[in-house]
Amino acid sequence: MAPRPVRPPRAARTVALAALLLATGTACGGQAEAPAAEVAQQSTALDRIGTLSVRTAQGPRACTASVVRSPGHNLLVTAAHCVQSRRIGLLDGLVFTPGYRNGFTPYGSWPVRSITVDPRWADDDDPEYDVAFVTVGPVGGKEVEDAVGGNPIATSQGFGLAVSVTGYPNERDEPITCAARTRSQSPTQERFDCAGYTDGTSGSPWVTDGGAVIGVIGGYQEGGETPGTSYSVTFDQRVAALYQEATT
Repeated sequence: MAPRPVRPPRAARTVALAALLLATGTACGGQAEAPAAEVAQQSTALDRIGTLSVRTAQGPRACTASVVRSPGHNLLVTAAHCVQSRRIGLLDGLVFTPGYRNGFTPYGSWPVRSITVDPRWADDDDPEYDVAFVTVGPVGGKEVEDAVGGNPIATSQGFGLAVSVTGYPNERDEPITCAARTRSQSPTQERFDCAGYTDGTSGSPWVTDGGAVIGVIGGYQEGGETPGTSYSVTFDQRVAALYQEATT
C-alpha cells in the first residue's frame, strides 16, 4: 500500500477541522511495508469502541474513542487533539456512538459532557500530553459503561507488548483492527506498525491481551503522518494523574 501524501502542518489541519465542524479527523501514520489492518469482527468487547462525531452518529466524524472503567461509569479515553486545540479551544457538540457499523447504532449516541486534558496540552498542544478523558451523559437513564462495559487503564507497562488496535477510518463505515506489538519511539512515546490507520483513527485504544488500554493513537505527529505507523504517548504517571483528575 503506497504511503499517503504528507499532511499539512498540525495547526493548519486544526483550523480546517474547526471550519468544517470536524468534517475530517486527524490522520494516523504509516509505511507501505506494514501489514494491513482488517475489518473488525463484531464482539461485545469491541462495542466499547466507537466514533466521535458532531451532533449525531451520522454527523461529520472526528475520531475514535473507547469506554474505560471509572467510578462514574461514564468515561472515555481518546487523543487530546481530537477534542481540543490551542487555537480553537474545546470542540463542541460531540457525541460518542459505541459499536457503530454501517449506520447501525446498537447503543445509541452518548453526548459529551466534559473533557479533561493536561494543561500542557491545553496551553501549547504539547505532543507529550496528547491524551484526553471524556465524560458522556446518560442515555435512557443508563451510563455508557453499564451498557457496553469498559476496559481498565494500565500504566508503566513497558514496550514490546502485544496489542489489538481498533479504530474508525473516516472513509469507512465499519471499524478496522490489527494485532501488533508496541515499540519504543522515545522514552515517552511508542509506536506500532500496521497499514490502514488513516484520518478518523486518532484516539483508537491500544488494548493488551488482558484487556487493558495502554495507549491511544496520538502523541508524536498527532498519531502519525502516514497510515502504516501510528504513535501514542506512553501511558505512565502523566496519564495516571490525568485519569485521577478526570474521576475525582
